[in-house]
This record gives sequence, structure tokens and C-alpha cells, in this order.
Amino acid sequence: MTAVLDDDLPRRLTARESLQDRLFVHGVRGVGLLVLVIVSAIGLFLGLQSRPTLQHYGLSFFTEYRWLPSQDIVGIAAVLLGTVEVALVALLISFPLSVLSALFISDWAPPRLRPLLIRILDLMAAVPAIVFGLWVLVVVQPHATEVAHWVSKYFGWIPIFKVHTDVDYPIWNQAPGYPAYQGSAFIAAIAVAMMMFPMATSVMREVFSSAPAGEKEAALALGATRWAMVRTVVLPFGRSGIIGGTMLALGRALGETISVLLIISQAFKIKVNILESGTSTISAMIATGYREATPAQLSALLTAGFVLFLMTLAVNTVAAIIVARGRSGAETEL
Repeated sequence: MTAVLDDDLPRRLTARESLQDRLFVHGVRGVGLLVLVIVSAIGLFLGLQSRPTLQHYGLSFFTEYRWLPSQDIVGIAAVLLGTVEVALVALLISFPLSVLSALFISDWAPPRLRPLLIRILDLMAAVPAIVFGLWVLVVVQPHATEVAHWVSKYFGWIPIFKVHTDVDYPIWNQAPGYPAYQGSAFIAAIAVAMMMFPMATSVMREVFSSAPAGEKEAALALGATRWAMVRTVVLPFGRSGIIGGTMLALGRALGETISVLLIISQAFKIKVNILESGTSTISAMIATGYREATPAQLSALLTAGFVLFLMTLAVNTVAAIIVARGRSGAETEL
């Protein structure tokens, strides 16, 4: 039996981390743990504050649509539906704009113009929500009411587009201020879509820009048009970015408060008519009722906030998982 020489044995490699590396690793780890502790503390606080309300009202808290604390009638069915409606309509508005804008910046924009567009996109993400809300309220809403009137007139046979008013009258002959169309979920969703747009576009643009240049050049060399190259290489490569960016933006839309509160005509009703005035969201309800709430009412508001917290956390978690599991070029076919 031959003896094994020391030179034939695999050597154990050891890496000596510098002080800067150790500080960076432990600093990042500490920040991550701090964020986890803060989020867990918020969820625990809201959960504990929700116990009195859930014990008192039970499941009726989720099925009751009226919010009448003075009569001991409290429920979030209406505001929960309004929150989902505003978020979904905003998603339908922002999604095509985000995808097309991200594709233009990454594959069509001239190289000299691209940095300017990216800076404008980053600047939009930094604009306060109240600015978007005021802009939609003052500038967009008069035109949006005309669009809503036209849609309800010709597509009112679809329940979500029906408005309970005489649509045959011109919009200027409606009641003063167009109350049948103002303050609707549709107009509030426009403001929310403007806040979702930069976040979703930034994520999509980053993923589209990381598409493998070799495969893009190969597609063009084989005679594919630029759109064919985008369709067969960039979009399959960026599928996880599209889904993840959209869901991250949706998480912000669910909790938007100020812009929605400025625009909507608050009404606690179960209604699917997105073009009709009158709706409410969980965040808007909390903002309007928090200051004058009694301890029992405050517990109910915090319970509604806990539901919104769980919804947002679930959406953002799924989005993070989808982005993390995305594989570069896994479904690319030339």
C-alpha cells in the first residue's frame, strides 16, 4: 500500500477578511436584522391591538360594510373592496406604461438620451404623493370625468362601468360639479398609477438592461427585427422583473393614503362601479377617523391597518421571491 504524499492531499484554502470587509458584512447583517425586528414589532403591535375588536365583532368585522362606530356597527368589507379596486385599476393603467417605457429606455432610446430619461424616472419616484394627488385633482379630473362619461355611456351595460345617472345628458348638463363621476375609484387610481409607474419602470429597466448582449446581437445577426429581438430575448429574460416590479408597485398602491384621500368622495358602500362617485380605502378611512377616535374606535382602525399590513406584506414577499428566483435567460429562444 503506497503512502500518500503530502503534496497529493488537497490544501485547505483560507481567506483572511480585512477589517473593512468584516465591518461591512456585520453592518449589513445588523441592518437586515434591524429591519426584520422593526417589521415584526409593527405586526405584533397591530395584532395585539386588534384582539379587542376581533373578539367583539368576530367575522362580521370582515363582512359588514357600514362604518358607524356610534351605533356599534363596524366593518371593513366596503373599504377592503375599495382598496382592491383602486389598486387593480391603477395596476391596469400603470402596467403597460411601465413595460413600454422600460423597453424604450433599455433598447430604443438613443445612448445620449438614456441617462436623462433614467434621471427623470428617478426624480418621479421622489415626488411626494400629495403632489400627484393635487395634480390629478386639479388638472386630470376634469378630463377624466369626460372619459368616464363616455365609457359609461357606451359600455354601461358592463356592471363595473355603470353609473347611476342619465348618461344621455351631456356631462356639462349633469348636476353641478359632475358629482356622479368625480371622486371615483377610477380617478383615484390615476393618481396611484402615477406613483406606481416610476417604481415598476425602474425595476423592469434594470432587468431589461441586463439581458445578455450576445443573444441580442445573435438575434439581430440572424435577421430579426428589433421588436423580434425584444420579444424573443429581452421579454423572456425579464419576465421575473416584470412580475416582481409590478407586484412591488402594487404593494405601494395598496397603502396609498394622501392622494386617494384628496380625490375620493368617501362612501362606505359595497359597489363595483369604478366610474361612479363614492368609494373608500382602508388607508383613507384610517387617516380621516384616527384623530377623533375613541379607544374602541381606535382599536377598530388599528385592526383595519393590521389587515392592510398583512396584504402589503404578502404582496411584497411574493414579489421578492419572484425576483430572487428569476433566472437570467432561462427561457430565451432564438
